[in-house]
Amino acid sequence: MANKSSSGARSPLSLVVAMALCCFFYVLGAWQRSGYGKGDRIAAAVNRQAACGGPGAVAAGLSFETHHGAAAAANASAAAAGAAPELFAPCAAALADHTPCHDQDRAMKFPRKNMVYRERHCPAAGERLRCLVPAPPGYVTPFPWPRSRDLVPFANAPYKSLTVEKAVQNWVQYEGAVLRFPGGGTQFPHGADEYIDRLASVVPFAGGHVRTVLDTGCGVASLGAYLDSRGVIAMSFAPRDSHEAQVQFALERGVPAFIGVLGSVKLPFPPRAFDMVHCSRCLIPWAGNGGMYMMEIDRVLRPGGYWVLSGPPINWKANHKAWERSEADLAAEQRRIEEYAAALCWEKVTEMNEVGVWRKRPDPAAACPDRPAAVRTCDEAANPDDVWYKNMDECVTPPAGAGAGELQPFPARLTAVPPRISSGAVPGLTAESYAEENRRWERHVAAYKKVNYKLSSERYRNIMDMNAGVGGFAAAIFSPKAWVMNVVPTAAELSTLGVVYERGLIGMYHDWCEAFSTYPRTYDLIHGNGIFTLYKDRCKMEDILLEMDRILRPEGTVILRDDVEILLKVQRTAKGMRWKTLMANHEDSPNIREKVLFAVKRYWTAAAAGEGSEPEEEKNASSSSEGKGSEE
Repeated sequence: MANKSSSGARSPLSLVVAMALCCFFYVLGAWQRSGYGKGDRIAAAVNRQAACGGPGAVAAGLSFETHHGAAAAANASAAAAGAAPELFAPCAAALADHTPCHDQDRAMKFPRKNMVYRERHCPAAGERLRCLVPAPPGYVTPFPWPRSRDLVPFANAPYKSLTVEKAVQNWVQYEGAVLRFPGGGTQFPHGADEYIDRLASVVPFAGGHVRTVLDTGCGVASLGAYLDSRGVIAMSFAPRDSHEAQVQFALERGVPAFIGVLGSVKLPFPPRAFDMVHCSRCLIPWAGNGGMYMMEIDRVLRPGGYWVLSGPPINWKANHKAWERSEADLAAEQRRIEEYAAALCWEKVTEMNEVGVWRKRPDPAAACPDRPAAVRTCDEAANPDDVWYKNMDECVTPPAGAGAGELQPFPARLTAVPPRISSGAVPGLTAESYAEENRRWERHVAAYKKVNYKLSSERYRNIMDMNAGVGGFAAAIFSPKAWVMNVVPTAAELSTLGVVYERGLIGMYHDWCEAFSTYPRTYDLIHGNGIFTLYKDRCKMEDILLEMDRILRPEGTVILRDDVEILLKVQRTAKGMRWKTLMANHEDSPNIREKVLFAVKRYWTAAAAGEGSEPEEEKNASSSSEGKGSEE
């Protein structure tokens, strides 16, 4: 009869032997079944990880927590073994806020007319920096949403000019270790909530009818910050100009924003993208250029959408002295705006105090009797989605022949078949293939969460999908605690950004051979599906990775899906960028060439002033998190 100690437990030696045999035969079987040539090395390594440790072992040694200064462990992935990768040095500490395509010195070389100098002007290939943009000394993880709406660690964006310049308008207040954002704006110094309540008397925010908003000349994006709690998502933009760090403040708060201007080229959005466009003292000359800027707003505004103009010249009779402009000048400006609105067949809904609200006609095919014969219609044969670096023109975008159907209220809009799909406006996409695409991303995201359980938490607020397709990843990961910048690359075979917006999501067009229009350290999580395969013959992989590193926060996460051979090269380069990486199999089978690379950016900052720009790493993870950022 067996004794008690031997009946219910195995000896440590027997467990070791059993695990070793398990690993050996699993890897042997995977190798015998595979036929991937060079990819077998990584397939075997990933299989071994999964077999020897169970479902959670794939993430062993890769932490998705924030530690504010934890030194990253050495990258031990067997897949990246071989010659030492190129090590990318830190950039100078003065480049902590480097924005390659919005460089102030380069901007001054371009014309001031139509704000051309504030548009994108990217460095030539040979002028791009090949170094890692540092975080400023003392950088900490931002507060979780919604606390981040009101508080930003001062070390993350150490700028005070707006606290003085906009003090009476309650944009931002300096309080030592933090910057406080009371919610004020130029036209709503008493807070955005009260202002939104006034707008809600004519704009139907309730019920999900108005979901996507474009805020032009957004300041610190308090409108978007306060619309969030009402189920409305705003895309905000402003130039990098004398209003120091306004877009940086917005993104540190967790509000969708990018560096941009309404100048000479079209906005990076598809037609009929937004339910509302807003301007609060945005300084855009709406009455100039033959109405060209209002025509561009008409292009991106949905049928039945609203345009809100707050500030000059609205109600000029009561405000011309405060605005220090003549009555005749303001009257002429408002008259031209009213004429352009009539030519676009916008109905004026109301004018209350200094706020004017117009509505685009719900039926785009209806006749427009007030349109002067001199107002041109844009070329109907032109691709309406081809807007990247395309000049604006004084013409009205023709109504869509197909794909302009009725949208459901949000959140039903997120899962309903978009009109562009149901009408066949996107070649090759049907309601059935669209549904299957969504199911595929639900499976992918479920597999991601088995590796990174933080995907379901408040850990990630600002998320980017570098190759969004129809927004399947964003829909599968949807949470009121997060937002996704859905980027549709200009190199993509299909232009699907219009579908993304019809789901009640946001995004923009971009060419990943260039830098993105944002500040460093603005995204908590970056996802990329097939992005390196898409660009492998277009630009250097290293340049794309360096740009990802620039816009990713310290201790931010990257998830890449691609062919195993591509990811092996990515993984090797990432080792020289202070990223810790781990490869995982496709969730359906280890024999599928597509793999998933998880990475976490190491925490490091620029050294203190006068000590160069070598990394300043925290020596003790537990002590470094005390009293900082999101730990408070």
